[in-house]
Amino acid sequence: MENNMGDTDRAIRAIVGFIVMGAGFYFHSWWGVAGIYILATSMFNWCPPYALFGLNTRTLENS
Repeated sequence: MENNMGDTDRAIRAIVGFIVMGAGFYFHSWWGVAGIYILATSMFNWCPPYALFGLNTRTLENS
């Protein structure tokens, strides 16, 4: 599993993940699970859809 997310991508995902997870818990909906998924991709620095489509947002400095 090769890292395929850059620093900016990870930061944005972490913020969005916390927001979506908080909204899911606040509204008692399944969006909290989606937030956990978004946050997990940020923590592991790997995105399955990116791998599937061959995308990579890492730069050489992040290697």
